[in-house]
Amino acid sequence: MKVKLLLGLMAMVCLVVAALVWPRGGASYDISTDEALQEALARSGRESALRMMLESTPDAHKRDMAFLLANMPQSDLETMDTALLLENVEYANIAKEKYAWTQSLPEEIYMCDVLPYHVVDEVRDSWRKELYELFAPAVDTCKTMYDAVCAVNANIPRLTGVDYNTKREKTNQSPKESMRQGMASCTGLSILLVDAFRAVGIPARFAGTASWHDNRGNHSWTEVWLDGEWRVTEYYFPSKLDHLWFMADASKANAEDREYAIYATRFTGADDWFPMVWAGEDCDVEDLPHSVGAVNVTEHYQRLAYEQYTRHMEAGTHTFIKIRGWKDAAHREHSDDRVAMGVDIFCGTEQMGGGLTADPLRDMNDTFSVLVEKGRDYELRYYDTAGELQRVSVSLGEEPITVDIFLK
Repeated sequence: MKVKLLLGLMAMVCLVVAALVWPRGGASYDISTDEALQEALARSGRESALRMMLESTPDAHKRDMAFLLANMPQSDLETMDTALLLENVEYANIAKEKYAWTQSLPEEIYMCDVLPYHVVDEVRDSWRKELYELFAPAVDTCKTMYDAVCAVNANIPRLTGVDYNTKREKTNQSPKESMRQGMASCTGLSILLVDAFRAVGIPARFAGTASWHDNRGNHSWTEVWLDGEWRVTEYYFPSKLDHLWFMADASKANAEDREYAIYATRFTGADDWFPMVWAGEDCDVEDLPHSVGAVNVTEHYQRLAYEQYTRHMEAGTHTFIKIRGWKDAAHREHSDDRVAMGVDIFCGTEQMGGGLTADPLRDMNDTFSVLVEKGRDYELRYYDTAGELQRVSVSLGEEPITVDIFLK
């Protein structure tokens, strides 16, 4: 694993261009003195066309365009639609000129987490103008970035017409692909949310894991930069930032194992790469494409989950729903009667947790447990052997409760 990790890091270093350098100077910026830009143009294979694009870029926007060209993946440098790049830079600057929260951003955050034209390896299409026009009316009356974050989060399903659905065409859909279908899974929803935030000048990035600790598969979500730190959110607005249904799972992530670590993307200056599991089905995680830079944020999520757990337990406001999965209702005595079943826990429309019940090889005292708020009604959702969605209602009082669910 260490050898593979070293090779992966070396590959990432080769992909990152001018990693921590971006041109400065605003309207006075001179492209001829930007060495990183000149090097990128020389290896683009279409230097003349890119120089023509730079000439047509307004002087006040040339610095931003140079940053994108100097740091974009080689494949984009060779093929990106120049009209798309011009529109992207134009509307990023429209948001920056309009919103006080964007104007107050550190330069590095603006360049790396507002300006970029892509999130991961999705199709490069024109999304910024359309999403700006959709979301500007929702945030124009907001006084703070926090209010704007909430406005985007609360309105995105309605404004885009996109909902979660695994019948979507593919995993890593671009905003236009998701909006055309009206559906996306967690990866597509996260890409769409990141771009919606960026369209109105809110720094955002894509986060996720290649697999949860219990091998339930990958998951993707979104982070926003707010008041000097990265905060956690998701397409379907949680009750609070950082309080996501998967925090218990995140606490069990492994920073030393790429398959079970948590990563957040970074346009440039990354010391690692994001494991895009959708890009290489059934292959080892180390063999996935290394083209998207990332930072390992596992320890941040572990600390966040521990702090939340500690606060809830000390306040006495939460207790556990314990869930046991069985083959059928008639056999519930022996370990062999148990079965690993995926189950999600909802309170109304908001997901509060999810995971696998213990399989026959686990200790009989080992139950899947979710810490939730006392005195509320919950619903457990899972699929039986016939593929039918089953729903079990649970009213939680002051004490922990154990619930049995059945595969048949």
